[in-house]
Amino acid sequence: MIQKHILILHPDPREAEALSSLLSTLGLVSTSTSLEAALARLETQDFQVAVVDSSLADYLTLKGFFKRSTSLVVTAPPEKPVEAILKSWPLGRFVEYSPPPLPGQDATAFLRLVSLAAEHSQLKADVEGLTSSAEIGDLRLKEVYAEIKELKNLINESVVKELEKRIAIEAKYIWFQKERQKMEKTLRKLYMANDVSSLLDIVYDAKDLVRASGISIYILEKNEALGKYLKPLVWDDAFLSHYDFSKYIALLESQDFAATVARFGQELNLSELTFDKRMTSRYKEQLKKPLQNLLAVPIMHNREVVGVLEVYNKLVKDEIRKEGFSAEDQQILRGLSEHIAIAMTKLNLIQFDALTGLLRPDPFFEKLLQKINSQSKRRRGEGAYAVVMGDVDWFKNYNDRNGHEAGNRILRELAHVLKLSIREEDLLCRYGGEEFLFFLSGVKNMDEACLLTERIRKNVEEHYFEFQEFQPRQNLTMSFGVTLLPREKLESPGPLTREDLKKLANEADVALSEAKGKRLSLLKLGEKNSHAATKNKVCFYNHNEIDREKKAPGVKLYKEKFLHERRKFERFYASTILIYRDDDTYRVARTINLSLGGIKLRTATKLPGEKTLDLILVLDDQASHLKGEVVYSERVEAETSFYTAGLKFKDLTFADRETLEDFCSLLSRKEPCLC
Repeated sequence: MIQKHILILHPDPREAEALSSLLSTLGLVSTSTSLEAALARLETQDFQVAVVDSSLADYLTLKGFFKRSTSLVVTAPPEKPVEAILKSWPLGRFVEYSPPPLPGQDATAFLRLVSLAAEHSQLKADVEGLTSSAEIGDLRLKEVYAEIKELKNLINESVVKELEKRIAIEAKYIWFQKERQKMEKTLRKLYMANDVSSLLDIVYDAKDLVRASGISIYILEKNEALGKYLKPLVWDDAFLSHYDFSKYIALLESQDFAATVARFGQELNLSELTFDKRMTSRYKEQLKKPLQNLLAVPIMHNREVVGVLEVYNKLVKDEIRKEGFSAEDQQILRGLSEHIAIAMTKLNLIQFDALTGLLRPDPFFEKLLQKINSQSKRRRGEGAYAVVMGDVDWFKNYNDRNGHEAGNRILRELAHVLKLSIREEDLLCRYGGEEFLFFLSGVKNMDEACLLTERIRKNVEEHYFEFQEFQPRQNLTMSFGVTLLPREKLESPGPLTREDLKKLANEADVALSEAKGKRLSLLKLGEKNSHAATKNKVCFYNHNEIDREKKAPGVKLYKEKFLHERRKFERFYASTILIYRDDDTYRVARTINLSLGGIKLRTATKLPGEKTLDLILVLDDQASHLKGEVVYSERVEAETSFYTAGLKFKDLTFADRETLEDFCSLLSRKEPCLC
């Protein structure tokens, strides 16, 4: 392992010495309290990482001080703004911020950041070295061609034969250079990968480098039902959706090629597979071409296996090579796996779901236990905690009609909507498939927990998703189940356990089943066969009431959800003036969105239900006199005095309808509906 060299630049000698003592575990550390002293050290030593106090870290101050491959970690107290300093540096430079750890404080995160910065610097230096060697190779190639031109002047048979040999050598040299350039290009992509999709795109480059007919990449996961297993993110060149995983997973203890690599952390390079017991049905039945040879290497992080990189069927001139993959191919794949491990660590795929970027279940539960158990008994008793499970309604219908790739896009977009719908102190994970698990902190009671969940449900209901018009009720929605962490559990002397959290998740799941209409007790809405009427709800697990039939805690609907009539016309965001008459008083409001069927608006008072109001709707420079029936009127949030209301147009004249159509047509040309 290459020794890390770290420079600390801090005007306070005591702070510099404290940082030096902390970072000495990572490598050789040098300290400087001024730019002049730092410049003197830089003349004699190259540093992978510079830890710089924010007072000296501006780009104009340090411009030209460090090599391009040197990574910077800027330190400053949490209250001091450093965003402008970080933005002053060019995009190609690794520059990150971290507050210096206080005495006695856990410094793990700070040390991990500095270590990651050193790895980044080393990777960038390697890429620059490869680029430099390629330039030297190009220069050498020009010299050889100059020599060939000289030899052409000699008309001698022996010289011509020698020339032919040299041309053959140069052709091989050129081929080698092209392969090196491919490798450099792949490494640059790995270095620049900033999300899961761009990382997984690199598998195609890896397949091309070793000339394989197919490639798979797995990540090691664990759950209670299966134990440890390998989940393929890419299988035989194909990106997998959630529903495909069960076909291709490999249990860690099974007789399987990829499982063997993960279990022992050793590479496999096999050309004779006919009688190999590890040739499971995955390889026999699920690959696009019959498997004749295989090369697989582990993906390691901190000397532990976190995944497997696997390629199939070595190709030579589009034909499968019986001898299989060469030692050179094995070396290339091994090197790529090391860089992929760094990229995976950078993107934190061990903690986060590859598709949505949300926490995975195991890290989610670990964070909850750490968050709750670290609080004092008095602090834990000040509020309540809620666990919420949400599930996409009719997601199978969406996948079957639009394809799994469209389903994956929806899950990514939905994860973004859910993250924006929760508070900063709340946590969210992708629990599996189209299920999401929430942890709501500091709620006062079940009513507040359900109110927060209702807000999440409405945000999903009102967001426009691609192809949602083909879903039941022409909308993509979610159902939710809510449960509270019992207060006696919070006040008990022992710490909260993973089993306690799993029990809460099961309770939320029971409430979710009620919300989705899987229990017949909610079928009371008058529709003979309307499962569509039983979803898109919030139900809660009631510890205080007993379901006598089941002799278990009851499950209740949070509130009779006003089944707002979903307008049959496209909605448009349009904030325009609306004057309405209520009890002989004219009031002014602004619309939120409108369609040919009705409007949504915000009001200062609650509107009476099912009442017809006189309206004056201002569209551009024209005022239209209309009538609207109140479909619903509800408070925006419990703590506010504003209401949202939905009105359905009544008795529209031809002229009024024409005016609305013209206005909506103008809006549709400006911007597509996203409501």
